[in-house]
Amino acid sequence: MATHSFTLEEATALLPWLRERLQALTPLYQQLMALQAELEALVRSARTNGGSSLEDELARRQRTAQRLTRQVEEGVKSITRQGILVRDIVQGLVDFPSVRHGQEIYLCWTLAEERIEYWHPTNTGYAGRQPL
Repeated sequence: MATHSFTLEEATALLPWLRERLQALTPLYQQLMALQAELEALVRSARTNGGSSLEDELARRQRTAQRLTRQVEEGVKSITRQGILVRDIVQGLVDFPSVRHGQEIYLCWTLAEERIEYWHPTNTGYAGRQPL
């Protein structure tokens, strides 16, 4: 488990900051996923037709993918440095390590939710969510 254990109040206080970070990350991540699919198609196409005409385009898109990757990684790190576990960028799914009745748990929140209303044991995931 992470070193910091959040109270519900501490985790809740971070939600506006976290919402802003995730809303910025989501389109970057989606753009990166789409670009990676395009890159795979370009590589396949380059293999079948000799590739020389696609080299410049491939290099340009690879540079863009590298830039997006760095931005996504930096965004995720800004969140995880706070002790928050990022589970799914697109869904905005995160876990806050916490303690409930003496047991280590995760307070579970998604970007679509207004407030933290669920928790789950550390050995289960989203499917094991239970109301607070």
